[in-house]
Amino acid sequence: MKEEFYTQKRWLNWMNKVKESQFKFPESEQDAGGAVFVYIMDDVILACLKVLARLEKGMLTQDEALETIRSIRDIVSTEHESLGEDADLMLASLRTSLAAVFESCNSYILGDYDKDRRLDEMINEAVRAEAEGRIEDALAVVGNIGARVIAGEKPPEIPDMDYCVVAELLDGIDAIAAAMVGDTSYKEEDGSPLEEEV
Repeated sequence: MKEEFYTQKRWLNWMNKVKESQFKFPESEQDAGGAVFVYIMDDVILACLKVLARLEKGMLTQDEALETIRSIRDIVSTEHESLGEDADLMLASLRTSLAAVFESCNSYILGDYDKDRRLDEMINEAVRAEAEGRIEDALAVVGNIGARVIAGEKPPEIPDMDYCVVAELLDGIDAIAAAMVGDTSYKEEDGSPLEEEV
C-alpha cells in the first residue's frame, strides 16, 4: 500500500473548518476566523517536510519524493465550492503561498537551486520578473530561495512591498522557516498512519 502523506479527506476537513469559521475581512491572523488559514498552511508544510525527511533518510527515492509533493499540490489545487467571498480570497492567497512551498521542495529535492547568489538580489529578481509578467520565472526564483531555507540557510529579510504575487510567494518561504523551528516532529517521521481529523 502506497503511503499517503496528505489526503483529499484531510484537505476537505480543513475546507469545512474554513466554512464554519465564516471568515470576513478584516480579521487578524490571531482571530478564530483568520487563524484557520495559518493552521492549514502549517499542516501542508509539515506534510511536505515529512516527505523531505524521508528522502534524506533514504526511505524515498528522488522520483518518489517529487511524485509525493506533486500529489499534495494536486490535492491543495482541487477546486472547491465557494466558502464565501472573503474566505475564497484568503484561500487563493494561501494557494499562492503554497505554490512557493511546493516549488521550494522540488528545487531542494532536485538540488538544482542557486546556492551562491545573495538572497536580497534574488528577491529583487523575482519582483522584476513579476513586473514583466513572468510569474513562472518569479516562482522559480522564490523556489530557489525556499530550497536554501530548507537546506538550513537563514530566511531573507523581506522588504516592505506593495501587494504583489511575490509578496504572497515569500509568505510561503516565511512559513517554511517557521515550521522548521516549530513542530520538528517531521524529522522523526516513521511512517505511522496519517491522522485524518484536524
